[in-house]
Amino acid sequence: MAFAIIKTGGRQHRVAEGDIIDVDFLDAEVGKEGVFADVLFHNDGDSLTHGSPLIEGATVTGEIIEQRKDKKVIAFKYRRRKGYHRTVGHRRKLTRVKITEISLGSKSKKKSE
Repeated sequence: MAFAIIKTGGRQHRVAEGDIIDVDFLDAEVGKEGVFADVLFHNDGDSLTHGSPLIEGATVTGEIIEQRKDKKVIAFKYRRRKGYHRTVGHRRKLTRVKITEISLGSKSKKKSE
């Protein structure tokens, strides 16, 4: 089965066609198409392709399914015997994407002579 490794939001994700992944917030509308151009690696079952650091012309296309928030993360600071405690929490904004296509682009290069 073909898969690719893409980079978005400072993280790397292993994706295949039909996968649903959560990535850091993308400023796009629900139902629209998103294109990830930072493809680091591609495997189609027969051959491996890796970039240095990116594969030129390769793209991964996905459909934006929803914009949502992650689970709440609590940061609790405490110093014993000092009466000091602070509670801070936050929820990371996420975009849920369904991968629709993995494309390597054109593989043929014309030689100029």
